[in-house]
Amino acid sequence: MSPVPRLTAALAAGVLVTGACSSGVDSSGGSDALRIAAVATDRAGTEAVIKAFKAKNPGTEFTTSYSDTDQYQGTLRTQLSSGTAPDVFFAWPGNGNPGAIEVLAPTGYLADLSGRSWATRIPPGIKPVTQVGGKTYVVPLTFVGIGGLYSKKAMDEVGAEPPTTWRELLAFCDTAKSKRKVAFALGNQTDWVTQLVDYALVPTTVHATDPSFDQKMRSGAATFAGSGWKTAMDKYLEMNERGCFSKDPLGTSFETSVSQLAKGDAVAAIQVTSTLSQVKSEAPQGAEFGLFPVPATDDAAQTRMPGAAGGAFAMNAKAKNPELATRFIDFLATPEGMNAYASATGNLPSIPNDQFKLDPTLQPLVDFQKAGKTVPFMDQFWPNPKVQQAHFTGVQNMFAGKADPDAVLRQMDDAYKEK
Repeated sequence: MSPVPRLTAALAAGVLVTGACSSGVDSSGGSDALRIAAVATDRAGTEAVIKAFKAKNPGTEFTTSYSDTDQYQGTLRTQLSSGTAPDVFFAWPGNGNPGAIEVLAPTGYLADLSGRSWATRIPPGIKPVTQVGGKTYVVPLTFVGIGGLYSKKAMDEVGAEPPTTWRELLAFCDTAKSKRKVAFALGNQTDWVTQLVDYALVPTTVHATDPSFDQKMRSGAATFAGSGWKTAMDKYLEMNERGCFSKDPLGTSFETSVSQLAKGDAVAAIQVTSTLSQVKSEAPQGAEFGLFPVPATDDAAQTRMPGAAGGAFAMNAKAKNPELATRFIDFLATPEGMNAYASATGNLPSIPNDQFKLDPTLQPLVDFQKAGKTVPFMDQFWPNPKVQQAHFTGVQNMFAGKADPDAVLRQMDDAYKEK
């Protein structure tokens, strides 16, 4: 939800994810306040960590702004180039979208955070996507997954269980449909949501048998079109033809899909885990939710799950309030700050600590992470944002009947080769 949710928008997307996806500004401070900007989907986490920081630093003032992912990325680039960007702002790890650090760092817009003490504690599994040229440019706050978030009540109402094989997944779709419920809420009207099903399937159809696929792509020894990406896209369309998704995915927004799951009109949604808090906020009090890895074969042992560094913040290299910005960045990396953010967004802290209270819903992600069965979000290793945009547009065209997987994958391969 990439994801989170642009996944890491979802994405991922992604994803992801947890306040309302709408623009908003909270001008609670004066001209000397610390200016912070974030995507609307991470508003809950941002506000939680600001509250925790204020408790430790009475009298500190903040000016905050939140906006949808597309608007946020465009505005941020404009602000950075004009010298009006916030002191601290949300940025995506790795590459693959206009707000990612591999796009922003070479321009000199981001402060080098390599000398901060917490930089050495970033786990090896996510460290590469926090760095550019060996220098650290973001503090990663969450470890995010993509899977089948589901309503336990709705699952019971249709008399089903979380599927563990592809055959069971299709049967689950049939069962939900026979009970007049949507199996998987899908809001493909919102472009970043389009990637999530592919992202959930590709770890199994590609990486389970070819763990070095990303390295092969970079060396030119592999292509999207000649890989298990084709299998994943075929399955994506098969799910649509089977009636697994919302009635009109292209006419359904992210917000509507969240409401469908929260209200129990849909049993599940393939989403970034950071969407969990938003779903809970709209659900009846006491509603319980679960999470399952999305199977892509009939061998459950092959199933892999997307898991990656999610929400992250960078510091403006030309921050107007650099001393306070540095203190805030350092606080984000403490167990207190990280746990506040992770809990509010329904994710895991990126730097594990004993103080974090795990939401039981996320246990499957923890189990897959410990078992070494998670794969980074695909776009974090793509060389430019054009690949992701080709993917967004391609999936929407597939659902509109204007393209097939072969054409979309060729377009993604062409975009991958561009500078």
